[in-house]
Amino acid sequence: MTDWSRDWNPSEEYLTDGVPSGVVAEVERPATELAALGPESVRVGRPTDREGGLREFDFLGDRGFIDFPPAPRHERVYVCYVCDITWYG
Repeated sequence: MTDWSRDWNPSEEYLTDGVPSGVVAEVERPATELAALGPESVRVGRPTDREGGLREFDFLGDRGFIDFPPAPRHERVYVCYVCDITWYG
């Protein structure tokens, strides 16, 4: 377990406007798990050929994905900044 946390940026309200609450919960779950990984979160998701930068992670059985940048300097995974939530319904 790490001291990393997760955060919404921009706000949760902005990012989740019109997204069903169950989908929001499915975004929060991997975001919490990514924060628990701490510095290892720079290797999770796509792209697979390099570490760091903007990462992409599927959720809900490939029915959506989140983009997130792990921020080792801040010890935080920004749940949007997660940057974007794409849900195919």
